[in-house]
Amino acid sequence: MHFTVNPSNVHDAAVTVPGDKSISHRALMLGSIANGSTDVSGFLAGEDCLATLSAMRAMGIQIEQAGPTDIVVHGRGLHGLDRPERALDLGNSGTAMRLMAGLLSGQAFDTQLIGDESLSSRPMGRVITPLLAMGADIGSEAGRPPLKVRGNRTLTAIEYELPVASAQVKSAVLLAGMYAEGVTSVVEPATTRDHTERMLRAMGAEVETSGHRISVQGGQALESCSIQVPGDLSSAAFVILAALLSDNAEIVIESVGVNPTRTGVIDILQAMGADIRLENPRLLSQEPVADIRVRSSAMRGGVVDPGLVSLAIDEFPVLFVAAAAARGTTRFSGIGELRVKESDRIAAMSAGLRALGIEVDESADGAVVYGGKFTGGDVESFGDHRIAMSLAVAAGSSRGPVVVRDTATVETSFPGFAALMASLGLNIESNTA
Repeated sequence: MHFTVNPSNVHDAAVTVPGDKSISHRALMLGSIANGSTDVSGFLAGEDCLATLSAMRAMGIQIEQAGPTDIVVHGRGLHGLDRPERALDLGNSGTAMRLMAGLLSGQAFDTQLIGDESLSSRPMGRVITPLLAMGADIGSEAGRPPLKVRGNRTLTAIEYELPVASAQVKSAVLLAGMYAEGVTSVVEPATTRDHTERMLRAMGAEVETSGHRISVQGGQALESCSIQVPGDLSSAAFVILAALLSDNAEIVIESVGVNPTRTGVIDILQAMGADIRLENPRLLSQEPVADIRVRSSAMRGGVVDPGLVSLAIDEFPVLFVAAAAARGTTRFSGIGELRVKESDRIAAMSAGLRALGIEVDESADGAVVYGGKFTGGDVESFGDHRIAMSLAVAAGSSRGPVVVRDTATVETSFPGFAALMASLGLNIESNTA
């Protein structure tokens, strides 16, 4: 599958984007171990979250789908999961596998976690190490999936200092901590997204946050609640980028999650001169939400603050494109984590931008992007949904047609991406040949 994009220009519009993927994963997992039925609206029915949904059903959880984005999770309490009859296939989702490793470490049964070829090549050692320290028994293929999580283990609380800022590892340890004896604490080197902590609190758990230390007492019961999943800021970032790169457009993206642990992409783009405003701020199910108004902007390069990296870790493909379209040079550093995502995103974005006529210098944990004009060309996404979407948006501002290869994984996080972008004026076609 591939995208063909021709030079085009987006126009004024008001749109919504699919629900937040991170929150949708957590609603399924925490709703399953809560007491009672959790109503979830705005659920992201992308392939990643549907893999988590299937996994929870395989462990005996009844989940009703009242509509494409409305589900009801009938929780069975902290110890209500059943042993699945087969391995749990989590597809392409690193979030699901890492969080599930923590959740399953405290169960009474054995489980095997598997994934597709891409997920099977991704490192899991960072999550396995602290879970083993808690008493879990997890086998792997040299730190990579499949993971064999053995049950009937007594977990003991630990205080764990994350060597690298990671919301997924933090969340896995906190989920295991719900089954551990004592108080489990995670100390972060930098702030990461806090959706797990917010949802635990919404379900009645006491979670203490003091600076960069997050602590949870084991054995707490969770109670069901209603969860409204806001629009995913990571998905909104592609619409934001399209508006910024256009000649004269103003787009409002309604009801987007603007959790301060996620808004680094907005901060970085604003520092580059982007006209982005948050309007109508409010809270939905403990999560900050706002409408985002974006106007076409002439951006300038500069040095991106490394302190914002953990607040924008998934949006750097978008930021690479913004840097390529900006005046001058943009320097990224402290982004080495991007090399172990669905692809090596530093290498993938560097290759894609070079194919479109942009000069990029790579380093081990950074890159220098020299602003210029996009040419037409043929680019490879390396099967990475965020690379594919970022390059597709860049292609709209190119001087000639662009083909973006291997785009099937876009459905994992942004169902209907091509249709939405086309409705805004991007000349994009999705082809299966």
